[in-house]
Amino acid sequence: MVSSYLTQSALSVEPADIESALSQLDDFLQDQNNWQDAVWSYRIPELGEGGACSLFGHLQDEPFELTSLLSQDQQTSQALVKLQSMVAYVQSQTDVDWFGIYQTRQTPQGAQLLKLAYHGAPSRPLFPINEQFAATSNNVQVVMSGRARVINDVPQYVSNGGEYYTCDPKVQAEACLPLFDNANNCIGIIDAEAFSKDFFTPNVLALLIAVCIKIPQYLPE
Repeated sequence: MVSSYLTQSALSVEPADIESALSQLDDFLQDQNNWQDAVWSYRIPELGEGGACSLFGHLQDEPFELTSLLSQDQQTSQALVKLQSMVAYVQSQTDVDWFGIYQTRQTPQGAQLLKLAYHGAPSRPLFPINEQFAATSNNVQVVMSGRARVINDVPQYVSNGGEYYTCDPKVQAEACLPLFDNANNCIGIIDAEAFSKDFFTPNVLALLIAVCIKIPQYLPE
């Protein structure tokens, strides 16, 4: 499972470190004292002209409701509990400034990445999966390609001509990793952002990969 993920995502991390991180994550999830409440409603930014960009610091009056796209049944609630618990685990182990879990969902507007659980500042709930958004969004690039993207120096990346979707201007490093089903189809992503450069060390990436391997077991149907 670990070697398959590394091959599919085009990441190079020591497999033994990922296995160790998986074991620790399993121990965490088995203890119900660590479980977090499901988050069904969250604040989101205003969108800029055309809906392409989020206006950081300007929040919409009404929160986004996951019930607009998910059934609020027991199975889905339990899935969101586990996902929010993994978000809390990642934050506690790494002190990452922002972390989110997204699933590919069919919506009335087409296929989009839906934010299911997160830690950090408010951010947009949906990313349309299309070539237009892929031009600037790591999230969409990763879900369309199935290949991870790790940028440990965002300012340098941008100054070198890299396209980048800026939500929080404080972000200095970002790691966006794919989620795969049993048939190796990319079915979502995780996104992690840090306010310091060179944040995504091999140890941090090992933990993120472990989480990516575990998350698909808990994605809503």
